[in-house]
Amino acid sequence: MSRQILDLVEKSSIKPEQPIFSIGDTVDVHCRILEGDKERIQIFTGVVIARSGSGSREMFVVRRIVQGEGVERKFPVNSPRIAKIDVKRSGVVKRAKLYYLRDRSGKGVRLRERRVETK
Repeated sequence: MSRQILDLVEKSSIKPEQPIFSIGDTVDVHCRILEGDKERIQIFTGVVIARSGSGSREMFVVRRIVQGEGVERKFPVNSPRIAKIDVKRSGVVKRAKLYYLRDRSGKGVRLRERRVETK
């Protein structure tokens, strides 16, 4: 009984159109930011290194390099603060979590691009 109620509450907070992306993809996350009375959209570009959770609690971590320093940010997939997620390129990975990228720098951070053949 209580599980059914939780599922109903969760279903109402899930976005109707889920973006399709996976680990190793380079994405642009468009975040809504409130500054006083104004609202603007800030783009955070980076590589998705992890996904966790399920349903309305699903999160993903995006990592990028800013002035030689690694910056990671964790986003909820179903957050109303996220305007949209654009996939720029897909990377070929063999792991579910890419935490090993934290120790690398320069060309070692690059991932091979996944080629999608259309017919």
